[in-house]
Amino acid sequence: MRVFGKDYRAVWMIERHGRAVVRVINQPLLPHKFAIKDLPTYRDTAEAIRDMTIRGAGTIGATAAFGLAQACVEAPDDGRGFWAYVRRAYDTLNKTRPTANDLKHSLDKIMARIRDLPPAQAKRAAVAEARAISDWYVHVGERIARNGLRLIKNGTRMLTHCNAGWLALQDWGSAPAPVYLAHRKGRRVFVWVDETRPRCQGAQLTSWEMMQEGVPHAIIPDNAAGFFMQRGEVDLVITGADRIAANGDTANKIGTYEKAVLARENGVPFYIAAPTSTIDLNCPSGDRIPIEERSADEVHFITGRDETGRLRRVRISPEHARARNPAFDVTPARYITGIITEHGIIPARASAIRRLFASRRPPLVTRRSA
Repeated sequence: MRVFGKDYRAVWMIERHGRAVVRVINQPLLPHKFAIKDLPTYRDTAEAIRDMTIRGAGTIGATAAFGLAQACVEAPDDGRGFWAYVRRAYDTLNKTRPTANDLKHSLDKIMARIRDLPPAQAKRAAVAEARAISDWYVHVGERIARNGLRLIKNGTRMLTHCNAGWLALQDWGSAPAPVYLAHRKGRRVFVWVDETRPRCQGAQLTSWEMMQEGVPHAIIPDNAAGFFMQRGEVDLVITGADRIAANGDTANKIGTYEKAVLARENGVPFYIAAPTSTIDLNCPSGDRIPIEERSADEVHFITGRDETGRLRRVRISPEHARARNPAFDVTPARYITGIITEHGIIPARASAIRRLFASRRPPLVTRRSA
């Protein structure tokens, strides 16, 4: 991920004075300001996930892994105190964002790695495993790019919703990854970027990423996607995912379901791009996916730069008006043309998902030695 000519990831961890410090790109400041935020303790890291300083399923997974590794480093050295501290940290991190499957997946990978180790070894192993998880997300993003490349022809006009790029999956991203690779290979591509109310991650984050990469694109209002589909100006839709049920039903940013229905009505292929860590085999269908509802203030207020260049938060709704703010919706599998994973493109069907996991018995994250 290149920002102003320098390589970054969305989240990483450094060692400072014997402590593990998580560093993140402060996403709410984008696109108006690029800044790095340091998170000195696991509680700071948990709050950064909760308040969406970072967001995006894969980046949440990597950040949670680093947060639990932080907790291991912070924990007392005696066995009883160590495990009590780590379990509290696990619970705190696990409760931050209920919809994203990658969060718990990464926390469980750390716990499985350190389960039978004494504290001193567990501390080293947790840090190594967290870094391996982060590297794995980079790897799978590149694989998703390569597997989805065949969908991006010369002249393809893709529509995407929310942000599932560099900021959401460490380095390559998921949904835009095939477009980034096609662009780097010299293919003519164009992306319709849904603004994605109420937090406007499309207008603020995806457009900023596209500009860094030099990909031609246009921001459109969320309710304009059907207009462009109906006019034949959208060749395919690719979105990310926060959780994929065992039958292929998929939770993603609110508004994704509408795009899938419109795509079906207009004969436009609709794909989900996500690593296998986003698939929850313990969740049989979409109606079992927990849907986070966020503060109504996200609907009532919006932040932007005024004509003087200052960032300001303004209210756009009547005083005392009520609002509802579900953060995600579920797209039934029948509307999904295919799921682009690091292992290829599969149908959004329970049988295909079962076959995928049956053929991938080894752990999804390659272990590093502690």
